[in-house]
Amino acid sequence: MSQSPENLVEQVNKTAKNLDQPPLDKWHPELSGDMDLRISRDGQWIHKGKPLGREAIVKLFSTILRREDDEQYYLVTPVEKWRIQVEDTPLLAHSLTVEGSGEQQVIKLITNVGETLEVGNEHPLEVDNYEGSGQPRPIVRVRHGVVARLVTAAYYDLAEHVVEQTIGGEPVLGVYSHGNFYKIGQGG
Repeated sequence: MSQSPENLVEQVNKTAKNLDQPPLDKWHPELSGDMDLRISRDGQWIHKGKPLGREAIVKLFSTILRREDDEQYYLVTPVEKWRIQVEDTPLLAHSLTVEGSGEQQVIKLITNVGETLEVGNEHPLEVDNYEGSGQPRPIVRVRHGVVARLVTAAYYDLAEHVVEQTIGGEPVLGVYSHGNFYKIGQGG
């Protein structure tokens, strides 16, 4: 069985009263199948080989997207659960801004679906590396296992706010946001 984006939108609109944050943690339907939907590394949502043309659908789908313990991504409604493919991360983070300074500064990012995330306890920042290349992979946690990767420009903007701290006797590079220190790399 194949699901169309329009039918899934209709299902979500019928059941979710607050589309900004549907209660995905309370929705646990059986797997409906695999949807021919792929999110490319550059953030395009592609259905049946064609980019989803309506930005509103992409934004809505981002609110019902969940990554589960099997490391797979699903679009979830109260009665349907469709597995989709994600090449890297489902969302991109750009437009980095910093308010304040020092340990109390607040780092804000805007995602490609227009959501503002403040790096902190709810949206922690992590930097690991891509396997094979060793290239940095900076991500911020969004919700329900979903992450947003910082685009190159945002990562360079972040680098302007890096400080060195000594942790466990070792120099560590990182940034502060909401009073938390987020490690970016080794100092020295």
